[in-house]
Formats: sequence, C-alpha cells, structure tokens
Amino acid sequence: MKQIFTSVLLLLIALSCTTNKQLTDYVNPLLGTATLWEPEDLGYVRTWEERTWGAEVFPGTSLPNAMVQLSPVTQFRSGAGYQYEDTVIYGFAHTNKGHWNLLHMPILPVTGEVTPGDYASGFSHMNEAASPGYYRVFLERYGIDAELTSTLRCGFHRYTYPRGEKKQLVADMTRSNNRVREWRIQKVDEHVFSGFQDADGKIYFYAHSSHPIEDIRQLKDEDHEISLVSFAENNKQEPLELKIGFSFVSVENARMNLEAEMTDKRFTEVRNEANSVWENLLSKIKVTGGSEREKGIFYSTLYRSFLWPALRSDVNGDFTDERGNVTNEGFRYYTNPSFWDDYRNKLVLLGMISPDVTTDIIRSIIDKGEKRGGYMPTFFHGDHASVFVAGSYLRGITGFDLERAYALLLKNATVPGRGGRPYLNEYLENGWIAEKDTTNVPTWDEYKAAVTKTVEYAYDDYATALLAGELGDKANHDFLMKHSENYKNLFDPSTGFWRGKIEDGSWIDDFDPYYPYFAYMYREANAWNSLFFAPHDPEGMIALYPDHKAVEQKLDSLFTEPWRGYEVHNMTGFMGNYCHGNQPAHSIPYTYYFIGKQEKAQCVLDSIMDRFYDMGADKLAYAGMDDAGEMSAWYVLNAIGLYTYSPADPEYIVSVPLFDKVKFRLDEKTTFTIRKDGEGKKIQQINYGDEPVDGWFITHDQLKQGKELVITTE
Repeated sequence: MKQIFTSVLLLLIALSCTTNKQLTDYVNPLLGTATLWEPEDLGYVRTWEERTWGAEVFPGTSLPNAMVQLSPVTQFRSGAGYQYEDTVIYGFAHTNKGHWNLLHMPILPVTGEVTPGDYASGFSHMNEAASPGYYRVFLERYGIDAELTSTLRCGFHRYTYPRGEKKQLVADMTRSNNRVREWRIQKVDEHVFSGFQDADGKIYFYAHSSHPIEDIRQLKDEDHEISLVSFAENNKQEPLELKIGFSFVSVENARMNLEAEMTDKRFTEVRNEANSVWENLLSKIKVTGGSEREKGIFYSTLYRSFLWPALRSDVNGDFTDERGNVTNEGFRYYTNPSFWDDYRNKLVLLGMISPDVTTDIIRSIIDKGEKRGGYMPTFFHGDHASVFVAGSYLRGITGFDLERAYALLLKNATVPGRGGRPYLNEYLENGWIAEKDTTNVPTWDEYKAAVTKTVEYAYDDYATALLAGELGDKANHDFLMKHSENYKNLFDPSTGFWRGKIEDGSWIDDFDPYYPYFAYMYREANAWNSLFFAPHDPEGMIALYPDHKAVEQKLDSLFTEPWRGYEVHNMTGFMGNYCHGNQPAHSIPYTYYFIGKQEKAQCVLDSIMDRFYDMGADKLAYAGMDDAGEMSAWYVLNAIGLYTYSPADPEYIVSVPLFDKVKFRLDEKTTFTIRKDGEGKKIQQINYGDEPVDGWFITHDQLKQGKELVITTE
C-alpha cells in the first residue's frame, strides 16, 4: 500500500509540475550564443585563427522590440558581444542587435583595485542563468552575484557584493561595438549619475542608485580610460540596485522614462512583469505534441524572433529623427528592420502577432524616407521594404499612409540616386546588372553582387506593383510587373544556374557554381545557393528548364552534392551544397512543390529543423547567423506548417507541421487551429473548415476566419 501511495503521489507531483509550466520555461536565451568548431558541424576544416560566425545573439534581458537589451559583453566587435566559449565578462551593455554594432554603455560591478586594462571578471556557465526578461551570473573575480532585468526603456541591475567589500562600478564609456565619438558621465546628486554615449546613436542615461554615490573618478592609461563609480560605505548589507532610464533624446527624457516605467518597482516585480509580457506573446502560438526538445527550440526561436527592430521613442512619443531633430509624430519610433534578412519571414510573423508594432515600424521608415532624400530606407543589400510594406498592407495592416509609403518605394524602383537602389540605372536600361569581368576572385572581395541584386530587384518590383494596383496606378503597375520578369535575364540554360554577365552581355567565363562569394555575382552565396529565386512567379521560373525532371535533378543535386571544403565563416551548416547558415537559399526547398514532389521538400524541411538549431558540443549553436530573427522565424513558421514563400503576397505555403496541433491567436477575437492528421511526409489533403484547399497555399483572409486547417498526410 505504501508503494502504491508513493507512486500516486509522484504522479500527482509530476502532473502538477506539467500543469504549472509556463511557455517562458521552454525558452533558453543562451540558444544561439555558441560557435561551431567541429568539421562535421561547419562543413569544412578550420584553418583560420578567427572564429567562425555563430548565430550572433545575446543572452541578456529585453522585452519585445524594446529600446533596452541588457546583456553581458565577453568581447567587443563580435556580433552580439557574447560568445559562449569565452571565459570573462567586460560589462553589461544596454543595447544589442547581433550585427557588430551597438553595446551602449557597458558597466561592471567591481571591488578592490582595478586598472583600465585589467578589470574584466571570469565566470562559469555553471553559475549563469537566463530566461525571458532575466539574466544572472556570478563574477568570480569579485565574488559578486549580478542580476539583470528590464522594461521597454530601462535597465535594472542588482549586484550582491561580498560582505565588507567596498561597492564600485566600472563604466567603460569609451567603448562599445562602434567608435565612441563623445561621452559624458557625472554625479547629479547623492543617488543619481547621468550622461550620454554617442556611438551608433547618441544614448542618454539617468541612473538611480540604492546606495549613496561617493564619487566618480577617471582612470586612464596610455591605451584606455574608464570611469570608476564608488559608493559610500554604510552598515547595510543590501545589494546595490541600479535603475537606469535611457533615451535617444535627452537626459531629461531618460529620467522621464525611468520615472514612468520603473522608479517605484522592486527588482522581483520588474522581473515578473517582464516574464508576463513574454508569456503573453508566446501564448499567441500554443503547440501540442512534439518532444520537449522540439518545444524548447520552438519557443526559444519564437522568443528570438521578437527582439528587433528596437524602440527609439520615449514614453511621451519624443524621438530624434533622421535629420537629428527632436520630434513627436504620435507613434512609436523604431530602428529599421534588417530588410535583406528578415523580409523573408520574420517581418510577416511580426505582423501576425504584433500588428501594432508593425504599423509603427512602417510609419517610422516612412518618416525616415521622407527626411533622407525621398527614398525608402534599404539595408545592406536589396530594397525589401517594398515586400514588407506590401505584405503587411495586404494582410490587413492599414494604419499607415499607403500613398506616402508608395511614393518612396516607387522612387526606389524608378529613380537612380544616392539613397536608392545601387546600380539602378543599369537595371532599368538592360533589365540586369553587369558584373566585373575578372578571374580568381577571392571570396571576401567586394563587387556588385549583380546576380543577386537583379533577381531581388525583380521581386521588389513585383511587390511595389502590388501597391500600385491597390492605389489604381495602372501605368506603373504594368511597368513594374514587366520588370518583375527580369529575374529571367541572368538564367543560363546551358548550366541551369543564374549566372553573371559582363557589360557586353556575355556570360562570365570564370564560373564555378561551387565557389562561394561575398559579393561577386552572388551575395554571401554560390550559384547553388542562388537557385530558384522568383517567389512571385514559380511557374515561370520552372519553365526556364526543359521539364520538371530537369528541375528535380537540379534540386536533388543541390541537397546531395557535397560542399567542396571552402572555408567561409558566414556559410556553415550544409545539406549537400545547400547552406542553411545564410539566408539566400532559405526558400529553395519549396521548389519541389511546383514539380509535384512536395514530399521531397518535407524531407528537407524536417532535416533542417532537426539538425541546424541546437548544434555543437553544448547544443547551443545555430547553423549560422540569426540575422535579427530571420533564422529563428524560419523555424517557427515551418514548425507550425505555414511558410511565407512569397512574403509580399498575403498567403502561406502549407507544409507538414512538426506538432500535432497548433492554436494561433491572430488577434483578440480570432484564433485559427492547425491539425496534423497522419505521421507521413506526403500531404494527401488540405482542408480548411469543411472545405478542401485548392493547391498548396492558404490565404491570410482565410486564416482570419478562425477555422481549423487540417493537413492529412500519408
């Protein structure tokens, strides 16, 4: 009887733990912080001394799309500033993206004597913890337990010092991931210090300390300078708590943000509120079935999809605009999206879950475009704000001035000039962009990336044409639609690849489809990973080949032809020659759908989800850069069985979900369900409600009806 009672008790405890588990408990913010080192993970043998790029994500605390990302720095000028394999921490910085920039105002609690060149502390992952809205680590050098949490515009530090040690703080004001142009830190009163740091944006801060400030001294040697904040001794053993408000407008606004968001709150209260914000967001998608590992990756990638773009306006709406003027337009002002990366999927997911944020991001880029020469902002490569605006508007996000957005996008597509599309004059004249005629191009040399630009401009033209149609601009609609076929101009039927041309229109002779380039012909890819990009015209793309069998053979070869051992630290994680560690190839697997081989696509998709999101010795590495959430959003959407094959169009290609059942809350009134019927990879039937779905796509308007999508497989 005693044994039975014990078994029942253990079962009840287990059920209780399962019932009480929050979705935030599945999230591991450390996922993606590790680097790939082993040949079987990289796809080649390392010979370079420098580290191969990882996902470049940060493990610290932030709220969704917040101004503040409060996170440890283990090395500067390295992605998000944190690498899991590192052993020391230089400070806790307050802004982050994961693109070798930001890391404003790093600070570190210290004790005893420190010098400008020697103040970092060792740490161990055994004494480190991270969850949504919270980060903790033990600083071994100083015996300090550091805890961090945050609100939208404020950071909260809690430092527990060893008994009897003098409390000090290093503010490394001269350092960030960017060149620091100017800075200031000063004591304001007994409990407040403030200042600014100008580095990739001028950020102001207003910091309130729970312990009296004794002084702020500058320590300087021939190489570096730090600020040392000392706190007056008292008999209290309470932790040092710092509440810091931030603003990109002024110290006064930083104080205002602090008073509005944090002044009267305790650390635990702020931490719990941050967890609740994330729990609410994650609960927009609830999954049933799948393993605990799959749920962990799913909710970790969903979390990671909502950290960028970042807020830049204050609680009263003030922001510093593109011209450096303080203004207030009545909306929340955000940084630009990473358009070349996340237009593919993340920005659509953002619109599905946070349409209010999406609306204000579009308002922000309109404001920037009108104040920077009349061109819509671009990012890195391409012109994909067009896809973002069109896809958002056609999905029902209409709370912005479409005509103003369209005017900017139309200028991007039709008027060459500084701030618009590079090499647009060539594109308009020829229908393609010429590449330099040369040989033996080193991988990292910068050229035009002419093939990638040509095919992507064609898709951007299509997206802008959709908006022209919405506004009744028939002439430009027809003009842009014609240009949307320009992707065909660089297809070489003799090789079956998209290939560069020189100015006279002849093919580049030095052509090796296996060789990867940073910007020669292809942007961060080789010819294999630049296949089949015409998401607006898959049938026309397929028709460039002799028949479906030729397409199938090309796809099969992509996923089976081995990587030739080229060492490229922004291309890792291979399936044959397909590289999941960079964005250009991320839509290629779906090409199988258009030749009647959907089940082959599913085999590839399942393998990618299984292999490339918890890699490495510590199972904390992605196949490649997360790029502001694109890699993460790819997993989220494929795991639920809906992918944004053509993100400009308000529809989704249906695949086999990873989970048995998915409940997706589009808004407060609408929840649609996805259910998998069967365990196979081949889709036999797709039903929405009681009606069969014709083809592979379901529209956003259908999902808004709140019915059940049933995917039957064999």
